[in-house]
Amino acid sequence: MTTSTTDTSWLGSLIDAVISLMDTIGPIGAGIAIALENLFPPLPSEAILPMAGIAAHDGSFGLWEAVAWTTVGSLVGALALYGLGAWLGLDRLRRVAHRLPLIDVSDVDRTVAWFHRHGGKAVFFGRFVPIFRSLISIPAGVARMPLWRFGALTTAGSLIWNTAFILCGWFLGSGWHIVEQYVDVVQNVVIIVVAVTLVVLAGMRIRSIRAKRRTGATPEASDVHTGEVPVSSGR
Repeated sequence: MTTSTTDTSWLGSLIDAVISLMDTIGPIGAGIAIALENLFPPLPSEAILPMAGIAAHDGSFGLWEAVAWTTVGSLVGALALYGLGAWLGLDRLRRVAHRLPLIDVSDVDRTVAWFHRHGGKAVFFGRFVPIFRSLISIPAGVARMPLWRFGALTTAGSLIWNTAFILCGWFLGSGWHIVEQYVDVVQNVVIIVVAVTLVVLAGMRIRSIRAKRRTGATPEASDVHTGEVPVSSGR
């Protein structure tokens, strides 16, 4: 596969790196790229996966190999974040939250409690939501969702997502120049989504802190050690 982008942005450089990786080690390179995308959410799978499809279209490897290896990469990246969540655990995560200026211990409790109620749907459908598809693996680990269930739901969701975008690249084939025109657009959308999300979350937390100060309420430090969240099967 020799197609490359003339774009000099970080996303264009990323795509060129993915192309080089696939040229060197085939579909495994696409799997590695998607595993890294899971660990670093700003890397867009929406740009990486079509490249695997184009490579398959050009005969560098089979279409089924592109789908299989990228799905393996998705699972490996998700399991790494699941492991991070399991290592942190609820108590440690609550202690960390207690030390962060814009995070409240109750936020952790609500997130974990929500995950216990909707964890299965969150893991599966979360694979279709940029950034969220990576982050959802951490509360899954904190809540200790059964590993087999987490793996099955992650694999199923990733298989659908990866196949859809790989097929886009497959059908585009030599029409890569169509995608290249939108590389900057994808880059800007990723940056804007991340920035807006952070600003909104920070704004909500600041308003919450101010409201507590006006009412004289203060976070209970003892929650760090005594608060409990009901444990369920994570369905």
